[in-house]
Amino acid sequence: MRLADVVIPAPRQVRLAGLLVALPGLFGVGFSLVLLFSALLGSATTQGGNSVYGEAAYYAVLGGGTLACGIGLLLGQLWARSPSLVVAVILAGAGWYMLGPSSRPELGLPLLALSIGVIVLLFRRPSKAWALGQEGADLDGTERRRG
Repeated sequence: MRLADVVIPAPRQVRLAGLLVALPGLFGVGFSLVLLFSALLGSATTQGGNSVYGEAAYYAVLGGGTLACGIGLLLGQLWARSPSLVVAVILAGAGWYMLGPSSRPELGLPLLALSIGVIVLLFRRPSKAWALGQEGADLDGTERRRG
């Protein structure tokens, strides 16, 4: 049997991280839909010379990609781990900026907590063992002994 044929189910930490990654993705897609509908209804087509349609497309692409990564982690897909970590690091920086210079702790603290949670969950021992394809990590985080 080849190593590629061995499928190791994603541990609980990876699936929880997938849920946390999917939340900002859902928010981004929802925000793009709100922008699109407001432009279609004629309430705002340009704001400061910027096209709302372009802004809606931008948030749809970012939110859709983030949502795809979250769903990928929920389904146990290895490809979703690295982009999810990149998104979490970027969101941690945004949360830090909201806490400090922007003086918006009500937005920054939850975003920072969410992104740090994703980073911690994806670097836990069972998550790393799953990403490396090691069979020794059980789903609950304990290691099995080979006898």
